Order: sequence, then C-alpha cells, then structure tokens
Amino acid sequence: MTGDSTRCVKAVAAEGTPGSPLQQGPVFAAPYLLGEDESAEVDTYARASNPGWRALETALATLEGAVAARVVGSGMSAITVALRAFSRPGATVVVPADGYYQVRAYAQDFLAGHGVVVRELSVAEFGDGTLRSILAGAGDNAVVLAETPSNPGLDIVDLRATAELCSAAGALLLVDNTTATPLGQTPLALGADIVVASGTKSLSGHSDLLFGYVAVSDAALLPRLDRERLHSGTVLGPFETWLAHRSLGTAGLRIERQCANALAVARMLSEHPAVTGVRYPGLDSDPAHPVAAAQMQKFGPLVTFVLPSAPDVHRFVNAAELVLPATSFGGIHTTADRRARWGDPVPDGFIRLSCGIEDTADLLSDLHAALGSL
Repeated sequence: MTGDSTRCVKAVAAEGTPGSPLQQGPVFAAPYLLGEDESAEVDTYARASNPGWRALETALATLEGAVAARVVGSGMSAITVALRAFSRPGATVVVPADGYYQVRAYAQDFLAGHGVVVRELSVAEFGDGTLRSILAGAGDNAVVLAETPSNPGLDIVDLRATAELCSAAGALLLVDNTTATPLGQTPLALGADIVVASGTKSLSGHSDLLFGYVAVSDAALLPRLDRERLHSGTVLGPFETWLAHRSLGTAGLRIERQCANALAVARMLSEHPAVTGVRYPGLDSDPAHPVAAAQMQKFGPLVTFVLPSAPDVHRFVNAAELVLPATSFGGIHTTADRRARWGDPVPDGFIRLSCGIEDTADLLSDLHAALGSL
C-alpha cells in the first residue's frame, strides 16, 4: 500500500478499543494529574507534551520516513528551533540566499549576533564548489539549510550530492521540505539529517491554521530539539494540532489535484504571449527538471511567471474569478502573490501562483481569460 492517499489515511488512522472514537479529538489541558511514581513517563504539562502532538508526530514521521518528528507552532518555528538547537557560537550556518526571505533575516538578526558565522548561498552555489569550500573551512562545526524547491524561484538543490558533501565534512544537513511536502520528496531518504517544514501549506491545506514540524533520521538528535522546544515555548495548540491531524488524511487527494493543476497551468503559461519566465520543475523544459525528476515524486503546487509590470499583476488578479490575492500557498484555492512586495529580488511583475484544487479545465479557462484582459 504505497499510494499517497492510502499513506495519508493510514497515517492518521486511530488505534483503540471497541467503542473508542474513530478519530481522536483535541485534548484541552494545561496541567495533567500527577501520580505517585515520579519516574513514570506521563504527561505533566502542556508545554512539554500533548497526546494530540504524539498522534500528529507519528503520522508526520511515517510520511517523511523519519524515526521521529516534533511539531511546533509554525514553519518558521521549525526552522528557528532546529537552527538554535544545532548551532553554537563559532559555528558556520549556511542558509539559502534565494529562499524564504525571513530565514535570511533571522540568521543575520539573531544567529550572527550570537557569534554564528552566517553564509548565504544560492541554489547554484550549492553545486558549483562554493559549499564544498565553505565546509572545508568550517571543520565539523557546520549546519547547512537547503530549501528545495526554492521559494520563490523554484530552483532545485541536488540533495544526494549535497548530503554526501555534508556527510564527508561532518556537517549537519537540514532540508526545508515545505514546497514539495513528503508526498513530493523525502529528503531523509536522500541523505539529509533533518527535515523542517511548514505544515501550514499543502499538508493542512485549508489556509486556516499555522503549524510546523521537524523530522529526524537519528533519534540521537531529539534531545536537543525537545529541549529547545520546551525552553522556547514554541508549541502547537491542541485545537490546531487536531485540525492539522484531521486535515492530513485528505492531503493525498488535495496535493494530487494541486500538482496536476500546476503542470497544466505551467504548460499553458509557457505558450502564452503575455507571459515570460515560466518556472515549474515538472516541465520537461525547465532547467531544474533533470535534478527534480531524479529526486521528486511530485513537483508541487507552485508555478512562477512574470508579467510586464506590477499594475499588470493587479489587473490579472482582478480579472480572474478563481484567483485570490494572498501570500502563503498550498491551500484549496488558487492564489497569486506578487513577491516583489515582500522584498524578494525578483521583477516587479513576478507572480508566485499556488494552484488549488479547482477543476483543471475551469482553472485554465479562467487564467486564459484573465491574461487576455491585459
């Protein structure tokens, strides 16, 4: 049973005795009752544990092929908890130069201010010898964060090659798997040590909650993560935990439609005279396709393209009936985000389109009509 929808449904299946609920509900508790055996491993306080966390973490670990996962309050929390847990003053931390901009801001504002050497590398520099050179000078005190596909450029890091390079240098490799999801790629199987991700996007998929997680290939990494989560208090509330767990069961269906829509949209946009710079790693013509095809099972919901100007972006979105102007991605609705407004180094007319689960023919017709109005 290896189909994605089957995997998702099985991952959230309840275990219990006859008469117990088929689906586990949220557990609302701050403190828990204590027993006389003080050495017993029981729930004591909600910042440390919650039964709902364990159910969701088990499901996520199953999908990521991890030995364990830990949920936190957001995708950004997943990244910052992992970086704080495994970087120390004097360490070298490599972050994506062309990935999510808030990660660069955090690394420079916080990590660099605490004695960490921060290096920003583009996807191209992961494979052109630059990373190898940095790791050679860092000894075994380096942490590398790779985001693939990159956000918003949709370039691809060769994870097998990067994992081999990091392993040889004694560096820890973290991979941001938000864009692909574990249904699109499993970085731990390709040699990564840790996966970080925002489950806010396609996994929960309804644009109504924040959550993130960290998944590991080695249980020896868990104590530092657990300590950092406990001390920082960056935890997931019980209701959001339940919503995420419930939503995960339909992720296979939703992501399959999103990816099918994205490929169809990318093909249509590639032939449209009003559009330039179409990127989607699932296109045979995309420069990242060879590496993507070698390590990904699905290519994600995001398509990027360029219109002549910012006003053209707004006219396009206003003309479309099925496209909502919103940041974030991975929801059931198709959304468009003009990324230059956030400071990404992209053209003013650059659009990150997140394809939803609308019927493909309807979405294509709507996009074509909206482009025709420019």
